[in-house]
Amino acid sequence: MGVIEETEVEQVTLALLDAANDKDPGVQEQVRKSILTLGNHQPDKVLSMCQDYLVKHSKLVSGHRVVVLQTIELVVKSKIDDISSPKIKSIITLASDEMTRSKEIIPDWQQTASNILVAVGNKYINDFMEEILSKFQPGVLPHFYVVETLASLSDSNVYGMVPFLNAILGTMLPMLSMAKQDNMKLVFSSALSHFSESILEYLANLDKAPDPTVRRDTFSGEIYTAYDVLFSSWLQSRDPKLRLTVAEALGAMSHLIAQDKLEEQLPRLLPALLSLYKKNPENYIISKSLCQVLDAAVNMGSRVLETQIDGLLTALHQQVCSPVDYDKPPTVKNHNEVLRCFTIIANAFPDRLMVFVLQRLENSNERSRIGSLTVLRHLINSTSSIMETKKLLVLASIKQPLADHSNKVKQRVVQVISAMAHHGYLELEGGEVLVRFIIQHCSLPDSQHVCSLLPAPPASVTASMCDNTLHLFATTVGRLTDVLWPMLLGFLTPAQYSNATAPLCKSLILLASKKRAAQEPGFIIDLSMPGEIPPHPMYTCMHTCHKSPVRCFAHMPIRPHFLSKTLATINDSQWCGQLAVEATRYLPTYGSCLEEKSFLYKCIGVTLQQCTNKELVRKQLQEILISARHNDATERAGVAMGVGLCARSHLDDTLAKLEEFGKSDAFKKASGIFGLLKDKNDVDVEKMKSTMILCYGHVALHAPEEQLLLRLDTHILRSINKHFNTKVRGTGGLAASGLARLAPAGSGPLLAPALATAPAWRAARSEPQLSNTACVPQHIESWLSSRQDHERERAMRTVAELLQFYLGSLNVKNLVTFHNLGALLGRLAPRCTDPSPAVRTAAVDCIYTLLHIQLRYEGFASDYRDDSVETLLTMREKLSDPDPSVLYKTCSDLTKVQIKRLPHQQLNTLIFMLFEGLVDSQSNCSRASSVILNTLLRNRGAGLQDLVMKSVPEMLEALHVRLQVISEEQVKVAVAQSILILASQHLQTVINTLLSHPLPWDSWSCEMWIALGADSAVARQIMEMIMEKLNIMVPFEDKKQSMLRPGMTKVATSQPLAMTCALRELMLNGQAEEATVTLFPRLFSALLVRVGSSVAVQLPKDISSNGIGNERRASGKAVPANFDVCGVAVEALRILLARAHLDAVVKALDEDAAWDKMKGSQQHTAGVTRLSRAMAKHAGPRLPAILESLCPSFNNIYECQRITVTAFCSELLNHHVVTELMMIDMLMNSMMERISDPCSTVRMLAVRGLGNVAVGSPEKVNKYAKELLAAMSSGMEEKDDPGKLITLEAMSGLSKVLLYLDQQNMHLLVVYIFMKIKPFLENLRCASIMLLGNLSRFGSGEAVFKDQIHNVLVSLLMHLNDPNAQVVKACKYTMRVCAPVVGSEQITAMFHNHLHEEKGLHYGEFINDLIKYIIQDFPGMLNFYHVTVVQFFKSNWSEIRASAAMFIGEKI
Repeated sequence: MGVIEETEVEQVTLALLDAANDKDPGVQEQVRKSILTLGNHQPDKVLSMCQDYLVKHSKLVSGHRVVVLQTIELVVKSKIDDISSPKIKSIITLASDEMTRSKEIIPDWQQTASNILVAVGNKYINDFMEEILSKFQPGVLPHFYVVETLASLSDSNVYGMVPFLNAILGTMLPMLSMAKQDNMKLVFSSALSHFSESILEYLANLDKAPDPTVRRDTFSGEIYTAYDVLFSSWLQSRDPKLRLTVAEALGAMSHLIAQDKLEEQLPRLLPALLSLYKKNPENYIISKSLCQVLDAAVNMGSRVLETQIDGLLTALHQQVCSPVDYDKPPTVKNHNEVLRCFTIIANAFPDRLMVFVLQRLENSNERSRIGSLTVLRHLINSTSSIMETKKLLVLASIKQPLADHSNKVKQRVVQVISAMAHHGYLELEGGEVLVRFIIQHCSLPDSQHVCSLLPAPPASVTASMCDNTLHLFATTVGRLTDVLWPMLLGFLTPAQYSNATAPLCKSLILLASKKRAAQEPGFIIDLSMPGEIPPHPMYTCMHTCHKSPVRCFAHMPIRPHFLSKTLATINDSQWCGQLAVEATRYLPTYGSCLEEKSFLYKCIGVTLQQCTNKELVRKQLQEILISARHNDATERAGVAMGVGLCARSHLDDTLAKLEEFGKSDAFKKASGIFGLLKDKNDVDVEKMKSTMILCYGHVALHAPEEQLLLRLDTHILRSINKHFNTKVRGTGGLAASGLARLAPAGSGPLLAPALATAPAWRAARSEPQLSNTACVPQHIESWLSSRQDHERERAMRTVAELLQFYLGSLNVKNLVTFHNLGALLGRLAPRCTDPSPAVRTAAVDCIYTLLHIQLRYEGFASDYRDDSVETLLTMREKLSDPDPSVLYKTCSDLTKVQIKRLPHQQLNTLIFMLFEGLVDSQSNCSRASSVILNTLLRNRGAGLQDLVMKSVPEMLEALHVRLQVISEEQVKVAVAQSILILASQHLQTVINTLLSHPLPWDSWSCEMWIALGADSAVARQIMEMIMEKLNIMVPFEDKKQSMLRPGMTKVATSQPLAMTCALRELMLNGQAEEATVTLFPRLFSALLVRVGSSVAVQLPKDISSNGIGNERRASGKAVPANFDVCGVAVEALRILLARAHLDAVVKALDEDAAWDKMKGSQQHTAGVTRLSRAMAKHAGPRLPAILESLCPSFNNIYECQRITVTAFCSELLNHHVVTELMMIDMLMNSMMERISDPCSTVRMLAVRGLGNVAVGSPEKVNKYAKELLAAMSSGMEEKDDPGKLITLEAMSGLSKVLLYLDQQNMHLLVVYIFMKIKPFLENLRCASIMLLGNLSRFGSGEAVFKDQIHNVLVSLLMHLNDPNAQVVKACKYTMRVCAPVVGSEQITAMFHNHLHEEKGLHYGEFINDLIKYIIQDFPGMLNFYHVTVVQFFKSNWSEIRASAAMFIGEKI
């Protein structure tokens, strides 16, 4: 052969390699990139050339050799997957030789070679270890970079290296005593550190590890031996680098040392590490190691650690006090590690640590205090749960640093306060001091006028920090909103905070906007409360913010009381008068801003209070009344409030002006000609009358009581009567309500005449009905639930007076219905448990009066006394006891009295009024509503049957709405009880109603279903009803996908889906466990079948249209992504298993990810199989009852259900438990029936189940031999089997059956089955070849079987080199067991010696030897073999074609 000329690639590569020694680093880099580009296309070729280049030029200078090695490293890292195995081995050898060629340490050269080995070892760990361990021999000190390479690879290939580390450590430990030089000690220490970290990472991720059996104690012995050498000898070295490396290793090793050994070493180890701080300028490694040791000690619960804590804290505090230079990363890292140490100590010794830190805060040294504040801030942020109980202590201790004059300390204090704000400290008592500190330093002088060209002075930096912190509080710390609002208002006016006005106003704007947007009740500030009035007037601040104070009035979201105090402080009547005039002129500018305009009316009224010029007061009132737009309700209310506020100081002038305005021309109507046309301003006049009545009402509300009593009848009531008619009755009621609110306790003498003369009440006295007076309770209603005790007391006393007055005035001539009794009782009864004793007493009085009114309506005389009603007087005495249990018991007894007198027709009204009370502002009353409701439902709920079709669904819907806004947990529990009571009385209606809720159910619908599980009997009835329905209802409908797409889609029907959801929610209630366990077999069967019928079933497009709640459906909310038909059924099944205490089953299914498999159409049967397997292993005794329930589903019309049930039962036959429980006959019969099922999947699963008999109950194989053989034969002949799945199962099953079948049962069928197998040797290779092997034991001695073996021998030989490893194993097994039948002792011996499943085979040598024996023993078969082999030249697999060629070549 001639010499081959070098290709272009070779020439270019050689040229680049020669140029790699260029002195210019840029040229060297470009050379590496160019060779890498070539290597990406032809990696083996380029690597070979680099390797040859190094070999041929053994005396290359070091720099040139390094560049070539770096190039090899780049190519290996880039194309590791494309490099051939031989080339990998040669590269490993080359790099190893390069790395160890010189005994001297040459870092650039040897490190590059080491990098190549690490890059290769990441993928080819075995080849790497084979080479590197040859240079890491026991008793011989290895090369420095051999150890370094092992350490590096342990970092980059944790899962590959850790399995070798035990052996490596065993070899390394004796070497430690041999290491005399510091550099070897250093590399061994570094390696031990890397090894320890790799082991810890491996143990932390065992779920991903190749060998999950590795444990910590596997390495503890070797690690401790190494630790002893490092700690006892090497840590004392004079070399600081070695000391740090040893310290780093000790920290990493501490987690692997046995706990008792570590406990023993801690008193020596911790002081030794702490002493290193004094010996080394770089402390990061020491702190990191110390942190690891502390973590290990705390994790094991060390007792010795407590004795070392004082020294630890002192040393760590010194470190944290060291200044951090952010331009030097090691100092930042050290700072962070020290803080981590404090976190670990806080978890073990929180009290001692807090005492230490807070004591150090008292130290006036700047550095010490800054360090302590840093630790405190870190603990607040990182250990919030531990610090929760120490908040008050921290708040008390932080006050001392607040007075520190150092700006650095102040800045650190600001950071601590910011951390405290995020964790709820500022809401506590004392938090306002910290807010004041922030604002005080926002107001440092000249903080906003620092020249940007000069470095900011410390004071301005502090001010800027405080400014930003205050802004942060207002924007991101939501929990502070209620603390800062209105606290910040108090800082606007004091002179010392004047420079902080800008940041304060910014924050106030943000807070006000946030509260207004959220419509929070706290947005309006009641400054009438004690302590709410700012200590200084606001005028200066308002004048600063705006030239005119009027606009400020209209935008202040506070009560006029604030303005009143401000004006009183100013104490200038003339100024106040001018302010009122200016404010009045401002009114027209507001246009459509009615709320602001209404507020300005109130401000004008408050301002007029302070004005002594009566003429000006009357003029401004006239201006207000004339210019107001009376047809707007908001403006009318504003005018009335302004007039009423003015009356507080000018009652007579206000009444005179109102009377004068009432007589003015504005109230005169302009009539049409001859009265034929309707009055054109009739509406406007009525609106003005409404304004007048409102004004009188607010005058009565705000005027001094001692003056008002004298003028009430002569001025106010007379004027109201004058303007009152049916069109303004509601406003008149409001006026009366104002009078009622005014009345203090015991003001009956005032109310009675007032109400007696009121037109509405006069009308009520002439009509035996409360409907005409309903306006009064409506207007008082808001005060009945007021948060102020005195308002509720007055309102309830007013209602009591009204009802008593009505009863005294009542004259019933004919028997009529008292229609309002239910509504009034529903509103008043919950107040019997009000926190205020006066309200409770008045509420009972109201109920007592109402029941007497009812008796009068029923025809009883006025002096009649009903015994049950009279018991209310006794109950009233019990309500004086504030004990909640007594109150609720009395409330329940009181309810029983009420329902005796309540007409049946008003039951619904009472119930729905009680629903309203469930969200009462007073928690006592909301609980009382629930108590009354449940008492009522228990006693009268069964009587709803005549209204049940309408009432119960409405009640459930109302409860559903209420659940969404109830915050009291106790009330929620009571509502759940109400639902349960309704269900016990009207079960079918309740179920139908709840099932009709739109899917997917919201959390409140789910709570309602869960509530039904609280009663085991009810839960059982519901479960039985649902299971009965699920058995007969259509689970899905086949619908066409679209006009453009052919095919049908399964779409779920709503009712079965809702019922499945119902079962899921019911079983979530722990009290439903008894019912669940009792019905477990039926529930399991129903849900398993439901799972089967839900696979690949889509949600209906109109999923939310299955019942009530149109307004809820209209919201258009998207269906959650995790809500799917099958997922609901699977989740219900999972809950059922958990509720039945089958945790072992659930755990097994979780580990196998079987739940997800069950939901997928592709792996559904696999998931069901895993379920069956788990049930057989862990729930055997439950299976007979389950099978009894499942049997009817074998013949179900739905194919999907038959598939699921057959898959479940098929797997059961794989376990001996079915024989032990005598279920095998039933299962065998079921499987035999399924053999003829129309569905091919069912037939396949049935064949699988029959084959499983050989595994689960091998002793039964011969009993069912005929059935099994017939089924398997039928399966192998299956024609309707496109994927050959049935045939595959039949052959696999028959293989298992043949292992236990008697000779007599197979004697006549051997050849028949053999002929059935032969066509599948090229398709179903593994199964057919295994079956052939198992069949061989029945053909021994049969000449015809010997012929058949020779017919397939060539096929077996070809597939012995099959690309599929399982097929190769099957061939080895079959050829070995068939060897005796072949008829050649030499071939038999050869097969037995070489064909072992787990051993490798040199195919070429094997074929070569075998053909020699074939030629020798079977010369007459050669031609047949030749013809057969030729057919394999057309095989789809290249390996088979190559085997055929080899066979022909060897034969020739």
